[in-house]
Amino acid sequence: MRLHRVHSGHGLLDTVMLRIIRLVAGHAPGVIRTLKYRKKFFGDPWSGLTQRVMRGPSPWTVGEREIFAAFVSRLNQCVF
Repeated sequence: MRLHRVHSGHGLLDTVMLRIIRLVAGHAPGVIRTLKYRKKFFGDPWSGLTQRVMRGPSPWTVGEREIFAAFVSRLNQCVF
């Protein structure tokens, strides 16, 4: 179940960005909408964590981590 606010509760700049994404890609993925909704509470901290996990120090290369993420997303039937 998705909250209606995640699809409509964005500020002006985020709304414009989401519309541009929709024009270019055909739709704005739910993960983008979620990250932009309540950015200070969820989006910014989650994006920072993702950056550290995917680009920070690790025995795995960035490419290997990207493959892992793509594989798990595919298993979860996630489109990103």
